[in-house]
Amino acid sequence: MALYSDKVMDHFQHPRNVGKLPDADGVGEVGNAKCGDIMRMYIQVDPETQVITDVKFNTFGCGSAIATSSMATEMVKGKTIEEALKLTNKAVMEALDGLPPVKVHCSVLAEQAIKAALSDYYTRIGVDPLPIVG
Repeated sequence: MALYSDKVMDHFQHPRNVGKLPDADGVGEVGNAKCGDIMRMYIQVDPETQVITDVKFNTFGCGSAIATSSMATEMVKGKTIEEALKLTNKAVMEALDGLPPVKVHCSVLAEQAIKAALSDYYTRIGVDPLPIVG
């Protein structure tokens, strides 16, 4: 069996939504000092519908970190904030057809980065930040 699924390899070699949003409504950054992975997520939110209209990421790290960042952005783009808050690292891993056990932390970082961006968005619009960023 291959160490990485075809989907992981595709999202690593051809990541979606890479870049920055200079006018982002929310920015979240998380990292894991032990492995050196750092993820920064940018979101644009329609204030009327609360739909995430655009999402970008910059990730410094291994192939799994890049793949999970890419997949997480695909999973929340076009979703409402309420739907995006339900994103789990397990859902990211399942969407990628799995990760090696030693790389599960990358999916956790992707979930945390999205939720950190959502928390930042709430702070910017004057709502209590989300108590979900760990």
